Amino acid sequence: MKKVIKNIVLASFLAISGVWAQDELNLKEPTKAVYDLIKKYNLEQVDYEYVKKSIGLGNRSSASSILIDARPALKYQKGTIPSSYNIPDTNFDEYYKAISDIPKDKELIVFCGGYSCEKSPIVAQKLKEKGHKNVKVYSAGEPEWSTKNYLEVDTIVTKAYQENNSALLVDARPFAKYLQETIIGAISVPDTDFEKLLGRFPINKDERILIFCSGFNCEKSNIVANKLYALGYKNVVVYAGGLPAWKEAGLKTTSFAKASKDENAQTSIKKDEFSKNGLKLGKDQGSVDGEWLKALILENKVPEYIQIVNILNEQEFKNGHIKGSINIEAGKLSAKELYEKLPKNKTIVFHCTAGSRSLEAWMKLNSNKYDMSEIYYFDANITCKGNNCKIDVNEPLE
Repeated sequence: MKKVIKNIVLASFLAISGVWAQDELNLKEPTKAVYDLIKKYNLEQVDYEYVKKSIGLGNRSSASSILIDARPALKYQKGTIPSSYNIPDTNFDEYYKAISDIPKDKELIVFCGGYSCEKSPIVAQKLKEKGHKNVKVYSAGEPEWSTKNYLEVDTIVTKAYQENNSALLVDARPFAKYLQETIIGAISVPDTDFEKLLGRFPINKDERILIFCSGFNCEKSNIVANKLYALGYKNVVVYAGGLPAWKEAGLKTTSFAKASKDENAQTSIKKDEFSKNGLKLGKDQGSVDGEWLKALILENKVPEYIQIVNILNEQEFKNGHIKGSINIEAGKLSAKELYEKLPKNKTIVFHCTAGSRSLEAWMKLNSNKYDMSEIYYFDANITCKGNNCKIDVNEPLE
């Protein structure tokens, strides 16, 4: 009964929010009250195109600016602009902790519920009082964005969609990751196979589609969402927290349904523990032992024979990277081009933000029969600010 009541409350909230948004769209500029606050706090306004450019692909690691949603938490969870953080005006100090360590000259763009919403200039001023020097407001906010682009939703909405079977859930990670574990009921459409698997999407472009991948720094769900939106699927949302947030909430995944391995069926083939050059191997083919490499990175003791290759784009690399790593954007290169750019006489370790792109880079070379004896991938969630990196090693696929 509690679950039914919860779903009714959420459904009612979504319906009422739609009415509010429609009223807001009738406005074409800030109300006098909002404009007076913008003028009082000396804030610069930006438009939809500016915000769209600022968020990059839509995941947090590709965004050049930090977006702040000043609305209450429930509205943020129901649907926000991709890559946004939630800092409500009424709980500012508590929510501000999420961005308190960012450089004070980093561009912040604050928005809320449209031209009549006073929360964005209020939060913008609070950010300026914290010492932030580059704060702007997107006055049109979520109501305008939602008519022109897809939204990002939280676990509460994803859970309701999954329980009510009211959306097509799409896992945009590599198929190997999908097989390991995913949200129950999801289908697999890796971003790299989108065109080939387009037939898995509904003919009716009004159907609701929710896409997820490996968390806030994973761009794969945003890539798929952008492609679907361009094809006319306007009822698309991204679950930015992805599988990590789903598991953190204690919700079931397909892993519980896996057939248990026969404890007595031990392989007689002994796997090597180290590569020829001395890199410690992970359990999965082509992987490095994550905890081993993590310790070396955090202790600044990565051996000279190892070359860590950051395969993200140039801007993501500039935002922060592992000390000593080099940048080769693998996704734009053919297998031949990628292989030729790799340093010679080194043990290569690919890394990205969530593990998926590094696995794909490794698979690209392996499928083209290159010598992979000293080429590996690091399966981990990695977030760097400068050379200060937070690393969470993913579970092996086996």
